[in-house]
Amino acid sequence: MRLVGWRGEPATRRHPTLDDVAAAAGVSRATVSNAYNRPDQLSAALRGEILRVARRLGYPGPHPVARSLAARRSGALAFLLDASVSTAFCDPALSITLDALATAVAPDALLLVPGGAAAPAQLREAHVDCAVAYSLPDRAPVLRAVRERGLPLVVLDGPARRGATLVRTDDRAGAAAAARHVVELGHRDVTVLGTPLSAGNLGGPVDLRQALASRYRVDRERYAGYREVLAGAGIEPAVWVAAGISRPAAARTAAALLTTGARPTAVLCLSDELAAGVLDAARRLGLRVPDQLTVVGFDDTPTAGSADPALSTVRQDLTAKGRLASGLAAELRAGRHPHQPAPLPVTLVVRDSSAAPPR
Repeated sequence: MRLVGWRGEPATRRHPTLDDVAAAAGVSRATVSNAYNRPDQLSAALRGEILRVARRLGYPGPHPVARSLAARRSGALAFLLDASVSTAFCDPALSITLDALATAVAPDALLLVPGGAAAPAQLREAHVDCAVAYSLPDRAPVLRAVRERGLPLVVLDGPARRGATLVRTDDRAGAAAAARHVVELGHRDVTVLGTPLSAGNLGGPVDLRQALASRYRVDRERYAGYREVLAGAGIEPAVWVAAGISRPAAARTAAALLTTGARPTAVLCLSDELAAGVLDAARRLGLRVPDQLTVVGFDDTPTAGSADPALSTVRQDLTAKGRLASGLAAELRAGRHPHQPAPLPVTLVVRDSSAAPPR
């Protein structure tokens, strides 16, 4: 027999509801709701029986939107970026950190909010209950939108904000270890290669004081670590910034760096992608690394191990950083106020791209 509606169309089968499950299981509607939303309120046996009845009836569980409205929380995180998604993902350190965070928060939703003029408006409309900021500049407008909404905030790398929980690596100590490594090898002609200081920067030499006043907390800390050790050794490094954060952009800037004026014997880079760009430029110029040029990176992403030669670099645990941020976000969303975590440790990893300077 075919069921039809009052106009003759086939009648759609009614989906089972929470009330249907309650009636079939012989419990109250609230008890069925607790089986899904507050399982700690029921015995394991009772919850198991309710879920078996729900499966038999074909009840899929509470609708996620209705559940979030009832709980007055979405279960979603906003992940705030400084640049467009395509530009940001040129940085493998971001990809590794985000992957660890996203895996840890599953099955909650993760909303990527790229940098730009539209970011504050996008965040104001987003159905999220917590924000995680990744290495934003000090006065990023989207941070004001976070404050206006009263969202709990976890900051990865920076900037430090009152009321926010900061997850960071000991960047200054890592940079100091890298600088100490090249000094102990005997290098005196050292250049530091960093990321752009401002939007639209075409790359080139900058004053060290400009670099130390960068809008980014991580960059300031790493420049300070380099300076501390190099100054102690009587070395005043040249400082260049790349035209972008990607390897090709770094290679273009490094080609100019290595052919303008006196060539350095060592280049300290604020990331492995920048260091890989220096390797590419050196290869095109016929310079042998490390015989004629030492190159040291920072982060120890897969780029460092696969480079030719393999990069000496500073290792930070990017996976631990992402997981820590996820755990802190969960604490904040639950209304708890976790302690400010200590900086994550770093380790100098010496590979094939560093050696004593040529005589």
